[in-house]
Amino acid sequence: MKPFLQLRLSQRLSLTPQLQQSIRLLQLSTIELEQEVERYLRENPLLQREDEEEYGEPKAALDSSFSGNDNPAGPDEGAPFGQDLGAAGDMIYPIGSSGPSDDDDDDGFQNLQAAPTSLREHLSCQLGMMPLPDRDRALIQYLIDALDDNGYLGLSLEELAETLSAELEIDPDELQIALKHLQHFDPSGVGARTPQECLVLQLEVLPPDPVRSLALRIVQEHLDLLANREFTKLKKRLDCDEASLRKAQILIQRLNPHPGAIYTAQDTRYITPDVVVHKVRGRWIANINSEACPRLRINALYARILSKQRGSSLAGHLQEARWLVKNIRQRFETILRVAQSIVDKQRQFFDHGEIAMRPMVMREIADQLDLHESTVSRVTTQKYMSTPRGVFEMKYFFGSHVSTEAGGACSATAIRALIKQIIGNEDSKTPLSDNQISEILDRQGFVIARRTVAKYRESLNIPPVKLRKSI
Repeated sequence: MKPFLQLRLSQRLSLTPQLQQSIRLLQLSTIELEQEVERYLRENPLLQREDEEEYGEPKAALDSSFSGNDNPAGPDEGAPFGQDLGAAGDMIYPIGSSGPSDDDDDDGFQNLQAAPTSLREHLSCQLGMMPLPDRDRALIQYLIDALDDNGYLGLSLEELAETLSAELEIDPDELQIALKHLQHFDPSGVGARTPQECLVLQLEVLPPDPVRSLALRIVQEHLDLLANREFTKLKKRLDCDEASLRKAQILIQRLNPHPGAIYTAQDTRYITPDVVVHKVRGRWIANINSEACPRLRINALYARILSKQRGSSLAGHLQEARWLVKNIRQRFETILRVAQSIVDKQRQFFDHGEIAMRPMVMREIADQLDLHESTVSRVTTQKYMSTPRGVFEMKYFFGSHVSTEAGGACSATAIRALIKQIIGNEDSKTPLSDNQISEILDRQGFVIARRTVAKYRESLNIPPVKLRKSI
């Protein structure tokens, strides 16, 4: 078979590096974007923040030199990014300033924080102030090290004794004495082996009175009845009136079943809203949060040098810097367009709250703005909107619909708000079942099945009817 040449025409989608960067920046959260910008600033000498001085020239001189149209470095160079998107207001949850400090003397101390004290450190400090023999002190320290993060002793004393060396000749009775010492430490309830014992330890340190005595009996003998809200049986078993039982219940509810948790380090998430919403002359307006918008520009001095040279190794850095500035500008312009469209469609929510939320899907925003639905999804993921009603992820404003009796549709968010409102107004002595809530919604024109009510109630972290009952 003879070889031959054949031409074929075909079409295929090719993503340029610039487009790939644009897509990647669009799906980053504010914190991730800041980290990405910092990486570019470290690696690219032609990129700098707006408030940084040019190398070799004072900032004021550079600002004046690029105020006209004779900028030799092009339209992007020297021009700060972000000013045309509008002022947005203060950052709600700051993650720290990226600019230089006004006070150089204090700069090294601004971010210093006291290291959190762990539960074991807190208990060991108390142990160090107790006049005890070395053997007892070592056993208490051994028990401290065996506690979990909630302050509970997960193993029995017999199991703990077996893990110790036989040469020490330690029996469970010695560990029992050490445990009694530990259970008198702060916080109250530490060293307990069960939630019941934890509550008993906390009640025992309170001043004696009839309410404490009744609460102690409930915890020691009838905790299961209290958990199941079987108040009639409790009053009969304890031979008490309703007022006394209510006071004892309130006292027990104030106890902490996880005394060690307050010393567990919390992983705090800081959110910088991308968009801030204000009402201006009767209309809700979205603006980009200036604190979330990196202000970048090309280093004009380097760009000027490159304009006079050919084949410089920095030419690639210049192109990369231009792409980054342009793509970040495009990112925030897209976020602002989507945010304003959301605000316009959900204006009833901003006026009246969750109960007025309308059903909306991403396809509506995509069609209105001539964007792809995947672009709207990227824009609303991990992007936050600060409003007078709180800070919300932009995805919050999208939701499925529930049919109404009139043939219309209502947002699932509005239904959840109605359920929360109905439960909030119920009689706590005779709370409403999911079936009763479904019937109430049906009378209001919303066709909601009982299992749907249960699903929405659980999503609101509202306990079932049996656990909402009170005395």
